[in-house]
Amino acid sequence: MKNTLLWEAFAALSKSELREFDKFTRSPFFNQKEQLMGLAAYLRRCVENGEKPEAGAAFAAAYPGAAFDDQKMRLANSDLLKLLEHYWMYQEKFSDPERNKIRLAGAYRKRNLPKHGQIALREVRRDRERQTWRHAEHFDDLHRIELEQFQSASAAKRYEAFNLQEISDLMDTTYIARKLRHVCLARSHQAVFKTEYRFGLLDAIFEHVETEGLLREPAIALYFHACHFLADPAAEDHFNRFRETLSRHADQFPPEELRALYLLAINFGVKKSNETGVWYRATFDLYREALERDLLLENGMFSRFAYHNIVGVAIRLQEIEWAEIFIHHYKPFLERSYREAAFSLNMARVAYTRQDYRTALLHLQRADYKDFINSLNAKILQLKIYYETGETDLLESHLDSVKNYIRRQKAVGYHRENFLNIVRYTRALLRRTPEDTEVLRRQIESEAVLTEKEWLLGRLAG
Repeated sequence: MKNTLLWEAFAALSKSELREFDKFTRSPFFNQKEQLMGLAAYLRRCVENGEKPEAGAAFAAAYPGAAFDDQKMRLANSDLLKLLEHYWMYQEKFSDPERNKIRLAGAYRKRNLPKHGQIALREVRRDRERQTWRHAEHFDDLHRIELEQFQSASAAKRYEAFNLQEISDLMDTTYIARKLRHVCLARSHQAVFKTEYRFGLLDAIFEHVETEGLLREPAIALYFHACHFLADPAAEDHFNRFRETLSRHADQFPPEELRALYLLAINFGVKKSNETGVWYRATFDLYREALERDLLLENGMFSRFAYHNIVGVAIRLQEIEWAEIFIHHYKPFLERSYREAAFSLNMARVAYTRQDYRTALLHLQRADYKDFINSLNAKILQLKIYYETGETDLLESHLDSVKNYIRRQKAVGYHRENFLNIVRYTRALLRRTPEDTEVLRRQIESEAVLTEKEWLLGRLAG
């Protein structure tokens, strides 16, 4: 019983959904099978009490006093699962009462009640105009309203009232906004997973957007510019126009979509920052705006990767006090298994930047770094502290330890090469002679994979 599809679905219900579904199963409009009421009540008790359901007890709840029948039990399970799916579909269908008014207008039209239908259309049109959001779904709703208006006019044979141009324009706007949004998603995925996608009609859409003045619509303009800078990192003008549009019209998008828009810009900024430091400020400002709008929490949790990235950018810009406040404020929102390690590592980074090396080492020693990258980042920070404090013997031993640790790891790709390069060039720094300095500088500058290039060059200059 505990491994059935029914139980897995039932266990996913929230407390409020359990109460609602109980009413749903007891309503004769939705369910007239008493065995389903009993079975649902039993499963609800199991969820609420944290117990696993047993087939015998479930059957007794569904068919009181009857001998156990496996076939009847399976049938009851199947029927209750269908009823639960019906409940979820009902929830989804009625989650947007405004769109239901468009359906209501259609129901009135089919019953030849045009006055009622027009009232429903006027109400939904007014409500949509009052809504602040202007995303693709907004234009889709306007298209549905105009389409229902057309059908009502056709039914009444009011040919002069046909609104075919409005329907066509809104259909185009909806399609283009959704198409460009999808292209941005695909290009972001493409950059990470090295997958190639075909984007039919995209060039024609770009041309149509510009010639028809559709850049006036933020839902189109944002993704139009994002499509360009995602395809060509040199298209900085498109990024700047995206950034301006996002700042002016952020309130016109629901939180989930706004979060995706900010992440598009942030990821581009991070990539550009790796090429040139002038992009750190733009990236930091984007992070800060997203934080102010509570866009970086997902299901109440904060990504440990974003946590590290934000602290890194802030430190790079010498926003040290801001970084420390951020580290403490968002610590409770990190995944519990990584919380202390992420907190300690980033506090160590702050202390190192302040040249408080003793405090930095104390933070590094307080956490168990389960994550390979965080573990190595902690080891590299420790390496830098030993170098800065002149602890040559400790550093030599530490370099050997880090090198062996890296070589024991498997399938770490780029990171393996990067961290081995850091170890190699740090050892070269320790052993260099004045005659080696210029050669070593050229080698470090030309190294393609080396995240600590700036620190190494700084030590070489010192």
